[in-house]
Order: sequence, then structure tokens, then C-alpha cells
Amino acid sequence: MVASSARGLLAAGLAAVGFSVNTRSSDEASCTAPYALGPDGLDFYTPPSTLPDGDHGSLIWYRPYDNGSATMTGGANTLLLYTQVGIHGNTVATSGYMVVPDGDAPDGGWPVVTFAHGTTGIADQCAPTIDDPSYDEDTKTVLLESWIKKGYAVVRTDYEGLGTPGDHPYLIGPSEGRAVLDIVRAARQFEPSLGSRVVISGHSQGGHAALWAASMAAEYTPELEVLGTIAFAPANSLETEVPLLSAVGNITSLSGTVALIVRGLAIANASLDTTSIWTPDALQYYPETLTECSTFLDGNSSFGSVGANDLIASGANLTDILAQLKENDPTYITSIPQPVLVLQGSDDTTVYPFTTAAMVKNLKANGIDITEQIYDGATHLSIIDVAAANATAYLEATFNTLFNGEWVPNN
Repeated sequence: MVASSARGLLAAGLAAVGFSVNTRSSDEASCTAPYALGPDGLDFYTPPSTLPDGDHGSLIWYRPYDNGSATMTGGANTLLLYTQVGIHGNTVATSGYMVVPDGDAPDGGWPVVTFAHGTTGIADQCAPTIDDPSYDEDTKTVLLESWIKKGYAVVRTDYEGLGTPGDHPYLIGPSEGRAVLDIVRAARQFEPSLGSRVVISGHSQGGHAALWAASMAAEYTPELEVLGTIAFAPANSLETEVPLLSAVGNITSLSGTVALIVRGLAIANASLDTTSIWTPDALQYYPETLTECSTFLDGNSSFGSVGANDLIASGANLTDILAQLKENDPTYITSIPQPVLVLQGSDDTTVYPFTTAAMVKNLKANGIDITEQIYDGATHLSIIDVAAANATAYLEATFNTLFNGEWVPNN
């Protein structure tokens, strides 16, 4: 492990043997607790051989974060490496970052939004804090920067295995949920001015993650006061959609995502057979799910050249795969104690409106206080921009304790 300075090297070395050192310079964000400055470059994502002895959500180390356009204005950006409970029940290191608004925190500390990102891929370089390849990131940044300027701290996880050791269990709900919650814990350790009041949000894969985090928070991070959840086009009902692939023709826009979904299941369950299901055309590209990001997988030199009707081999046994997809489907979550707002575009061809409507109906039947707002003409990507004003109004109402379960966003 190589740090960019003697100070960083010393801090990293001491951290590796269990010591914490406050090595911040005077121009870095203030922190009352001492934590080690992490190494520069990709070494930041390789944790020390011994992880902290504390509970999940323990901060390992930090570093000031500057990643070009991904760095948000309106506050101090800090890269974090922290612990979470991994997909197999072990403690793992996960990365992410936090933005603390400029100025003085209000009474009770800065309110926190933990925002989960959409699909980027499974390979390490696909971690948003390393090299975010998602083409909707600019839209998300605009929305999140507006929240920061209104006085909300924002934290964003990379998820388990993105950038850090191990493979990313894509769309595996419990793993995502823990990552989304534990970064709040780590951020509050680093910056005590962050309060315990939290709203969970996310888009696409991140909407899926947000719903899972909301269902887990009361037990997994009971010290956090989760006030509500905002899910933009949350991934759902994949066990319904996958069997329909052969009927949708030679559409290629979802082929790379389907491959990532299957790979995520294999990462979570090594005994699951996920290689025999593919056609020869699809199988040749399947190894790329571990080495390439979504933008590449969606291209003509990879899964983007394979139509949805030519992905799954005729007669393939999907029984176990569909069972695992259902197990990770937020449609069947039984409890979310706080209100949920779902924002869905009518022209979304990635997360279909009819499956989201069915999910919302089922969650309501389970007693969950959930409101869905559908936006005519909005797509999977444009929903963030189109629904931004209503999401912000909901956020403000929630944090101002004005939300009483009956508020409906304006169209």
C-alpha cells in the first residue's frame, strides 16, 4: 500500500495495526474523532488486513474527495471506506462518499439523505467514486446539489464489492440495504455534526436498494431516525420479466442488464447454475460481466449485439434463478415503518410501469404507507429530472415533520 505523502503512509500503516490517527490538515473538514487518512489512488479501496473491531458501519479511513464532475458543490466532499455485513454474513469493506453542507449545522445536526446509485456494472472500475460510467449522473448531481444547498447532507455508497475486494452482488437486496445504511453510520462517526434524522432515496438499482434499506433500518441501524423513502423507478418484479424476454423480440437495450442480474445471483449463491441458461451468442459475453461496466456491456461489441429473444436458451431451467429473483424482489417486502414515495415514468422501458404498479399495490396490501406518482412521457432516465420538484417537496415536508401520511405530490 502506497500513500501520497509520509503523513498518509504513517496513518495508513498505523490503521493497519489497529491505531486511529487524526491526520487532517487545518483546511480539511473538522472532525472531533480521530480517524486515519487513507491512501491515494486505488489503494484507498484495499482495506487493511484487520478491519475495525466495532459494529458494522465502522469507519476504516477517509480522504478528501475530488473526482471532477462527480464532486458536488455546496459542501465538503469526503471519500469513506467503512464496514458492512457482507452478502455471506462476514464483515467487508465498502466505499462511498459524503457531502456536508457549508455553514453551521442546525439544532439536532444536519439532516441526512442517503442516496443509492443506479446500475453501473459489477467490475471494480464501475464504482461511482472511481469512474462513474452512468450517463444519468449529471441529472442526479443537479438534484443532489440542490438538496445540499438547502441544508441536507448527502451520503452515497458504492455498494459491496464495487471497487473493494470481492464481487458486487448486483440487485441482492440485503447487501444493498446494508451498504446504504452503514455509510450513514460511518459518516456520522467521521462528522459528528450529522444528525440521526435520515431520508433514504435512490434511482433504478438504487430505488431497489432504498426500499430494502427502508425495510431493514429499524433492526439493522436502530439509532437512525428514518423518516421516509423516495424511490425513483425502483427495480422490481424481475422474476416476472425474465421469462418474457423471448417474447419481446430482438430489442437489445436490456441484454447487458439481464446478464448483470444473473451474475449478481451467482455471486450471492455460488451453487446456482447460471452458465447453462445462455445461448451461444450470449454465453461468449457472459465473462465480461465481471470485467466491464454497463456502458460497454450495452454496446455492439458485447451484449448490445444480442437481442432479448436470443439471450436464454430454449428449454433452459430457470426455476432456481426465478426463485432467487423473487427472494430479492421489493414487491414482497412485508414491513417498512415509514412513508414511501415511488416516482415512475409512464414511458419507462427499463422498469415497466405495470410492474411498479403491482409492486405498490402489494406493498399497500402489506400495510405499508406508500404513494406512487406516475409522470406522463417520462423515461427511466428523465424521471429524475421530471420528478425532482416533487421529490424535493416531499423531502422538505418529511424533514419538517409536516408529512402526515396524506400528502400527495402535485403533478
